[in-house]
Amino acid sequence: MKRKKTRMATFRDMIAGDMPVCTPVVFNPIMAKLAEQAGFKALYLGGGTMGYVKTVLEANLTLTEMAQIGMEIRSVCQLPLVLDAATGWGDPMHMRRSIAMTEAAGFAAIEIEDQIIPKRAHHHIGIEHMIPADLMVEKIKEAISARTSDELVIVGRTNGIRSTDMDDALRRADAYRAAGADVIMLSPRNPEEYAFVAERLAAPLMFNLPAGGLSKHGLTLQDMAAFNCRILVDPSNPFIAAYKAWRDCYRAMADGMVSPGFSAEEGTAIQKEMFETIGLEALLEVERRTVEGK
Repeated sequence: MKRKKTRMATFRDMIAGDMPVCTPVVFNPIMAKLAEQAGFKALYLGGGTMGYVKTVLEANLTLTEMAQIGMEIRSVCQLPLVLDAATGWGDPMHMRRSIAMTEAAGFAAIEIEDQIIPKRAHHHIGIEHMIPADLMVEKIKEAISARTSDELVIVGRTNGIRSTDMDDALRRADAYRAAGADVIMLSPRNPEEYAFVAERLAAPLMFNLPAGGLSKHGLTLQDMAAFNCRILVDPSNPFIAAYKAWRDCYRAMADGMVSPGFSAEEGTAIQKEMFETIGLEALLEVERRTVEGK
């Protein structure tokens, strides 16, 4: 008697629940594996962080390189991966290819924001340059029309709170949802703004964590759930931690190449754990059965 296959929960299933899906930023396959081992159920390929990794900015990234990185991550980790697509790399017509590449790379969701094209560096110092709401509506409509599966979640992001005012942000959010966006993303700056947004907009909403996490605002995951948050992204803290570790390691090594900041015993133990994470033994086993065994 054949067993019935259990259907795996999709990202759309996850965000239909009552609690936020916590999605930390990753920018390569090893980070994805470590996040998966830590117990996360979904991941975020952040444009801002990816720009920093390449020593440029999100504004300098291309669709094809983000799709390539997404495929590399998805080749080793099957957790749902959210693509930070910034402006979506173009006007409404360009959404056709952006969505096609997003689906081909296996992303579970794509986040598209209402900034001008080409995106500017001033975004990183809090100066937003937004497109008209009606143009963003058309971009969302084309993104929805272009997808071949309803499982791809379309996130419509507005930067209105920071750029114009709360009223404009909420009007844009209503328009983007009416256009068909599955999730709306805004950027409240404090608990009062989170509560105000939640009074006006139903779930599912998507929010970014500030540096320092929820503790910066004295909030909990239960609080975020009450604010109708269903996707909670940490776009920076893992990168900040990695940057600090790399910096400290190189500084320690530069002093005569004596110490990388940890003992030889610690290094050996970490490397052994890393080999387990990347699946070295499985690859060695293939060689034992084939080229090394002959």
